[in-house]
Amino acid sequence: MCAAVVVGAAAGATPALAAKKGNKKVPLIVYSAQGYDQAVVHAFQAATGIPTELDTNSTGPLLAQIQASKNNPHWGLLWVDGQTAFAELDDEHLLVKHFEPKVKWNALGKKVIPKDQSFVPTGITLMAPVAYTSKVLKNPPTSWSTLLSSKWKSDVGMNTPSQSGPTYPFIAGMMSYLGSITKGKQFFEKLKANGLVIHTTNGPTVSALASGQIKIALVQSTAAIGAEHTDPTLRVKYLSPTTMLPSNIGIDAKATKTEIAEAKKFAAFVLSKLGQAVMKTGTPTGDSLYYPVIQGIRPRPGLPSLSSVKVQHTNPYVWGPREASINSWFVNTITK
Repeated sequence: MCAAVVVGAAAGATPALAAKKGNKKVPLIVYSAQGYDQAVVHAFQAATGIPTELDTNSTGPLLAQIQASKNNPHWGLLWVDGQTAFAELDDEHLLVKHFEPKVKWNALGKKVIPKDQSFVPTGITLMAPVAYTSKVLKNPPTSWSTLLSSKWKSDVGMNTPSQSGPTYPFIAGMMSYLGSITKGKQFFEKLKANGLVIHTTNGPTVSALASGQIKIALVQSTAAIGAEHTDPTLRVKYLSPTTMLPSNIGIDAKATKTEIAEAKKFAAFVLSKLGQAVMKTGTPTGDSLYYPVIQGIRPRPGLPSLSSVKVQHTNPYVWGPREASINSWFVNTITK
């Protein structure tokens, strides 16, 4: 069951301010899998007086909630990593279209804005860098194909897409890079035959690396770079290509006009200077380690320049409709 964190007006504003600003406002329900979400929600409430309910969970369960209640939705906006899920929701006519906050996008931001403006990018991370510890591994793999070598038998770990939102975009990215779904499936089948270890999300996979269960963790860049703060021997290597993983906000098309207006204000706040400052400080060793999509905003120290990493951006409208079937195949064939 999803743990709902209710952030009422008193959490971000005085009762007097809430009474003054709260007239005719309805609670904005935020579904989020971002580590900094509660900090941003508090800051948003303090700035606007809009009451907000934060429902936080992994991406997979949040998307399952949306699908289960799509005829009677209980969410106002969704804020998670990866664009394929948003493209699928857009295809189902579940997202507000033609909305874009008035901001100055940088080059990264311009690359990942959907043509129909049905979701709003808020930052960029990468999937899936190779995380390893230098005290155990002196010569990490140099390409995706080398992971299939018997040298790495039972040493490679990754997440399952049924729980981890960033994992399906990684799988889709590999299929795109290798040229077809069939070749991508063959790659992961060979990884499994070579002893691939599957965990639920970034945290357990990084923990498996720290405990010595595995020697290579294929996880989100934020988790890999963040782990360096607690383990000085941990290293991060980017194989070519690495898949771009934008975080995004999508607004429920079936919400009330009031809640849609509040959700638009939330998206604009996230991309404001204050909102970006909160995102960058909310989880400094986790999700705050992202590449901004707004001009004039710098990433936190420690992130490699993207000029040193070959990245690819897969088309979410090509891979979004395939997500359910590919995830089902992965869970039934690779995870089990």
